[in-house]
Amino acid sequence: MDATLVEKLTAWRRHLHANPELSKQEKETAAFVQAKLAELGIESTGGIGGHGVVATISRGSSNRSVGLRADMDALPIVEKTGLPHASTHPGVMHACGHDGHTTSLLGAAALLQADQSWSGTVHFVFQPAEEGQGGAKAMMADGLFTRFPMERIFSYHNWPGLEAGTVAVHHGPVMAAGARIHFTIDGTSGHAALPHLTRDPVVAAGHLIVGLQSIVARNVDPLQAGVISLGVMEAGGAMNQIPGKVVLRGTCRYYTEETRRALEDGMNRVAEGVALMMGVRIAVEIVPGVGPTINNAAAARLAEQATKAAGLALRTDLPPAMTGEDFGWMLQACPGAYVWIGNGPGIDLHNDGYDYNDAILPAASSYLAQVARRALAEG
Repeated sequence: MDATLVEKLTAWRRHLHANPELSKQEKETAAFVQAKLAELGIESTGGIGGHGVVATISRGSSNRSVGLRADMDALPIVEKTGLPHASTHPGVMHACGHDGHTTSLLGAAALLQADQSWSGTVHFVFQPAEEGQGGAKAMMADGLFTRFPMERIFSYHNWPGLEAGTVAVHHGPVMAAGARIHFTIDGTSGHAALPHLTRDPVVAAGHLIVGLQSIVARNVDPLQAGVISLGVMEAGGAMNQIPGKVVLRGTCRYYTEETRRALEDGMNRVAEGVALMMGVRIAVEIVPGVGPTINNAAAARLAEQATKAAGLALRTDLPPAMTGEDFGWMLQACPGAYVWIGNGPGIDLHNDGYDYNDAILPAASSYLAQVARRALAEG
């Protein structure tokens, strides 16, 4: 990649980082993407599944087609990097690197637009609302794969801790399926000095939290992976009152249907038992989220070949992660592969001090362009 394009991509990425937008609010991000595509001489269609954008390059006589996808949304996090290009939108931050994903897909578009050696059709999919808001499903419902037919689709996520520019390819699961979990504990409020006249939902919540953490240890096959984590607890407002209600919210993650059933059965059973023991009522709500991200075998092999052709280091020995990814829905509808590209040592994803490493933009763009070429050339 020439120095002029690298400089341009770095400026674009830092602009996006300074101007993050939350899921389903990516109007200006989408407009920026379409403006840069127009500068590259590439036509695009906006408003797909919300603020989604799809650009297309077709050339030659081949009827082969491939999709490349990046996510665009940011997170509701207060940035604390102190960088010159830090977020200018209070409480909103690109803490997961979607600014870099979007920019590197623009970089891949620039590389493929300038390269006359390939034949076929490449669709560049800029997805909104990845962070738990169903952007992939929305784009699919809006005709992504019928309006823009593609035989395979590829994407990536930057991966802190993995050597910068190294590509990790998984054969099988890459990221987990998940669900949002909600527990509402209704008791009887009263004076904190007269607990015998109440039904304390706070104590019940304590038992519920401990009980839930026994499910993975004692109900899930030790050779399988499962997670139950509670991230929100809402209870009370006065130190001298036992409240009437406690709300717990969190997430569960898994790879297989067997594990999902074990987790759901366990959560319902533990909640029922704690409610009976403590004399309270506990309502359980389990809201399915993303599906598992599982690579197609042939596409994973193609991703390996593209990595080598791009001159990048390859890893195939990393275990999958329990994090979730909206791209899993796309992989259920269209064969493809999802890889990790090392962001280098540093702060992890979803941290208020995180920043995408601009130095990997050439590697990420080159990988995406190369995997498109390989997919189109494969017999």
